[in-house]
Amino acid sequence: MILKPITIDISRYPSSLHSILIDANIFDSSCSPEAKVIFIDKESGYFLKSAPKGTLAREAVMTGYFYKKGLAAKIIDYVSDEEHDWLLTKKIQGHDCITAKYIEQPKRLCDIFAERLIHLHSLGFKDCPIQNHTERFLAKAEYNKRADNFDKSNFPDSFGYKCPEEAWKVVKTKGYLLKTETLLHGDYCLPNIILDDWRFSGFIDLDNGGVGDRHVDLFWGIWTLTWNLKTDKYRDRFLDVYGRDKIDEERLLVVAGAEVFG
Repeated sequence: MILKPITIDISRYPSSLHSILIDANIFDSSCSPEAKVIFIDKESGYFLKSAPKGTLAREAVMTGYFYKKGLAAKIIDYVSDEEHDWLLTKKIQGHDCITAKYIEQPKRLCDIFAERLIHLHSLGFKDCPIQNHTERFLAKAEYNKRADNFDKSNFPDSFGYKCPEEAWKVVKTKGYLLKTETLLHGDYCLPNIILDDWRFSGFIDLDNGGVGDRHVDLFWGIWTLTWNLKTDKYRDRFLDVYGRDKIDEERLLVVAGAEVFG
């Protein structure tokens, strides 16, 4: 995580957040254009995410749910005003998994990464507030397909889709294979897992979480190891540690076909 010192105009923020922002050192820690994230260096630390109105509601719900399970940061405040959503959380102790300390030991990192996913997928989910992840997942793929949103540039070549028609054919004909039976992170990537000296501290960025098909998290696990470690040599190790008996390659291909539509 890169922290860039910045100054802010507190008057642009909801009044309920002013007491946290006043007299604090502020850093920009944003990593995507969809949302702005600042780190508030005060007390034990806070992260404040802002995005267009309505777009952080699901993340607030799932972060609260994961927090109750001891898996995520505590929410201090969630505000939805006329134009923006604001989500304020406590800082989780530790650093994300793309910190040099962890990246420099890829085998150990890969194993811990897989083991944490095993644990997550073993948890009960009857009380999860998002029960229809698979339905939403397939609907989003169809929406983006209609919008001609196909981008294979950031995806591992091992999935082999060369054109949108090829990917969509698999989604359309085999999408019914996807199940709704596992508690998911939904964006299971190395930057979204926080470790404290190799001990698990929590998950962040849970806006895609819910009850769905385990292969969504497996897909993103493969993707992030390839992308962040700059090699595909840990794909098989990750799947072996997770357990080949729990993996259906056909369902994994369906997820991969859906994901290339964004």
